[in-house]
Amino acid sequence: MDLFEHEARDLFERYGVPVPRGLVADTPESAREAAASLGGTVVVKAQVKTGGRGKAGGIKLASSPDEAFTAASAILGMDVKGHTVHRVLVTEASEIAEEYYLSFLLDRAGRRFISMASATGGVEIEEMADRIVLTEASAFDVTAAFSPDAAAEVTEVAAKLWDVFVGEDATLVEVNPLARTKSGRIIALDGKVTLDDNASFRHSRPSSGAEGDPLEVRAAEKGLNYVKLDGTVGVIGNGAGLVMSTLDVVALAGARPANFLDIGGGASAQVMADGLDVILSDPAVRSVFVNVFGGITACDAVATGIVQALGLLGDRADKPLVVRLDGNNAEAGHRILDEARHPLITVAHTMDDAAGRAAALAGAGKES
Repeated sequence: MDLFEHEARDLFERYGVPVPRGLVADTPESAREAAASLGGTVVVKAQVKTGGRGKAGGIKLASSPDEAFTAASAILGMDVKGHTVHRVLVTEASEIAEEYYLSFLLDRAGRRFISMASATGGVEIEEMADRIVLTEASAFDVTAAFSPDAAAEVTEVAAKLWDVFVGEDATLVEVNPLARTKSGRIIALDGKVTLDDNASFRHSRPSSGAEGDPLEVRAAEKGLNYVKLDGTVGVIGNGAGLVMSTLDVVALAGARPANFLDIGGGASAQVMADGLDVILSDPAVRSVFVNVFGGITACDAVATGIVQALGLLGDRADKPLVVRLDGNNAEAGHRILDEARHPLITVAHTMDDAAGRAAALAGAGKES
């Protein structure tokens, strides 16, 4: 589970990581009150679980409570990559002398925890491998990444961030930027934390789902696993492994997934209708790739579910679907789809073919 920035800030504060004072506001009026309470210049920041807030205009400086009101008025309700802004975080502004980057994360492929650090900031850090010091977390050496002046202060902060990582069963704790102020203070200006859902039974964590992406909230209410991404091809599959493979083949076909939804082992008409309703409600979706391997739930049942789901959705279903079925009763499933002759359905027999067709349809939709 990804945390909002204000939730990460609160977590850092609880573990003693230096953070700027901040308050959450969900109306322009409460943002003005927050700015008045903090005093001085503040930063008003959109609270969404995606990047690109700054470029979208979701981060603004305000030198007075009235300016904070104006900034919050502009940011609240804004759409940032499909995420509607429901809250802003108002924090005191800091005079930055230097920006650093520091993170701890789980390297699943290597079955280890690693640390990443940069003394030159974290802007486009993914593309700047030459300035990152990457080591196993257990061997993290602050002096290898930071100047002697900063190393002592960063060491203390890094130790507390590691406590957050371990204590909260996180898979990612990232501070970007970790800043040194002109007064010499090291402070976490922005944080990103991903918690391991498999360890949720060990923690009492408030759910923030109601504040998240509306489609993710709607999917969660229906018991569906839905994740918003930033492409144009909607993806529906059954089983985490197949869904992840589907995302890969869509990318190899030259498109980007707009989202993905795992319908699990049950693919009744209602489950499929709920899934298609969520996927097709995403305005970024231009085509949908349904990729199902029939197991306990046979492919003929899935095909029947798709046809019935399109009937249930009616005019709300208005984007092309590419359906690939394999496994139990796949031939019967293909026959059901063929006989339905639904104008939105294209049947494909391999993952690569289906991904290529879905990518082409998404491209065609973009041009129209």
